[in-house]
Amino acid sequence: MLNFLNKIFSAKKFRRLFINKEKGVLGIDIGSSSIKIVQLAEREGRVALENYGELALGPYVGLGVGQITSLDQSQTKTALIDIFREADITAIAGKYAALSIPMSVAFLSLIELPKVDNKQLQSMIPIEARKYIPMAIDEVVLDWWILPQQNNGTEEVVGTNKKRTQKAQVLLAAIHNDTIDKYRKIQDCLGLVSNSFEIDIFSAIRSVAGKDHLPALVIDMGAGTTKLAIVNFGVPCMQRIINIGSQEISTTLSKTLHLNINKAEDIKREQGLLSNNVEAVATMQLSLNHIITEINKFIINYKKKNTQPINKIVLIGGGALLRGLSDFMQKSINIKIEKGDPFSKIEVPTPLRVILKEVGPEFSVAIGLALKALQE
Repeated sequence: MLNFLNKIFSAKKFRRLFINKEKGVLGIDIGSSSIKIVQLAEREGRVALENYGELALGPYVGLGVGQITSLDQSQTKTALIDIFREADITAIAGKYAALSIPMSVAFLSLIELPKVDNKQLQSMIPIEARKYIPMAIDEVVLDWWILPQQNNGTEEVVGTNKKRTQKAQVLLAAIHNDTIDKYRKIQDCLGLVSNSFEIDIFSAIRSVAGKDHLPALVIDMGAGTTKLAIVNFGVPCMQRIINIGSQEISTTLSKTLHLNINKAEDIKREQGLLSNNVEAVATMQLSLNHIITEINKFIINYKKKNTQPINKIVLIGGGALLRGLSDFMQKSINIKIEKGDPFSKIEVPTPLRVILKEVGPEFSVAIGLALKALQE
């Protein structure tokens, strides 16, 4: 079984997090509009940042910065070589690395199974998975996570004072073999070591959510999609993809204000919701309201199934850098909102602390991937 879910916060693996990787390891997040890389290394028992970088993909196919694009394998290889060079990361061949796989190409499902011992459960899962995965089982790579039980493994029976034994909850993840092969080829053509891939939202959870015992909602706003995940005890227990991302803001700005798409992108990035252009702000808010409506639906759905309230919202992804976003969202969502700060988990050069805190949300996946590479 190719472990792309990676059992995100297994205590056993967490204890091994900082050993046996004195040389730098790479986290490579290939997104829909840019590539982000982070190089980490262990120094005297601590994880330290060695390098990081981001490269827009639009220009490789004649598009602007920030625009969604789809590169073929050759173009992706060229872009990766370019970002390694720009970030002054040398001797790529032989480096340990972990690559992200978009949540949009993964099939995820939370299933319930009878409460049996762990060995029996492990043998049951691949058989039961056939009922839930809409593809032939031999066409996918399958992974799973058995969610930790709470309340001593019991739950209340609605309408009574009785309790019953909880069923085992299992998060299934399946990715088509062709997708895995695509990322293997990218890794192989660069000479990277490790057969390590992970669904992007799980990497982000590792870097920003921690093992808090109170539920948190991680919102990853990318260029093309916005990914939602409820996390409890460091484990994702509910996920959703909204097919609207930050590029929608730029596109709507361009159409409404009759601007070149690159100019619209500049307004979004440089001014955001703090712009003095009232029409621009109203246009951006309109696009965001579509996303916020879907987020609130997701929260309501969670509340219907769970009694424990969401403690906080953690914003990550390039869209989280939009100026004024947290305050605007706070008006419509009655939950504390904060920006993810993945660089806070690692040692960084003092002169870079301020800028890394600002850009941190965009590197959440890459840092989570690099931390994964250190585990292996």
